[in-house]
Amino acid sequence: MFISLNGPDNVGKTTHLRRLAARFSNIQLLGSVHEHNAAAWERVAGEDYAAWWFERSTTAELTGLLLDSYDKRSAALEPGRFGLLDRGMPMLIAVSAATASVKEASSPAEALGAVERIADSRTPAREMSVLLLPSLDADRSYAITSAREGRPWTGFYPAYQRALHGVLLHQVEQGAYAEVVDCEGKSIEQVQAEVLSVAGSVLSPSTYAEDSR
Repeated sequence: MFISLNGPDNVGKTTHLRRLAARFSNIQLLGSVHEHNAAAWERVAGEDYAAWWFERSTTAELTGLLLDSYDKRSAALEPGRFGLLDRGMPMLIAVSAATASVKEASSPAEALGAVERIADSRTPAREMSVLLLPSLDADRSYAITSAREGRPWTGFYPAYQRALHGVLLHQVEQGAYAEVVDCEGKSIEQVQAEVLSVAGSVLSPSTYAEDSR
């Protein structure tokens, strides 16, 4: 069983992943897909990930590499533990769809449909996917996350981030996530409490780490 935290850049995924990992004794923090398939990413992208990602790769290539890396990460789970993922299957599909939307000048909904067709033959791991959103409004969500970056996004990235927020909200309408946490106006502690209420449905009290009791 896996629990994934998903959402756009700067929503707080890393913070909440670390807090969950520290709280539960039988969680294995598996990180991002890039950490488990580094050689494949290096082979196709070299030192210029952005150029490969947004210019040279096809949607099928990018989606395939993301999902191959997802499979490798899932296989790294140790017996008897719960895997904690930085971006699960629906988020990786969203990432590829947002990229396709920018490269192919298609709508987020059209791009999402195309990527879902590519990914349709894949069997995802048993995953509870939690989506963290800065806001349920796409424009406001983008404004919040871009302000947190601390410097202007450049190149393809502004258009990609806008498309990503649109894709994520489209997935919410489709019911792609087990839980959606609206983070707007909430403290880190309040968001963590909501994440814990979801995680607690699969993680029993006996799995709490000693120092978190």
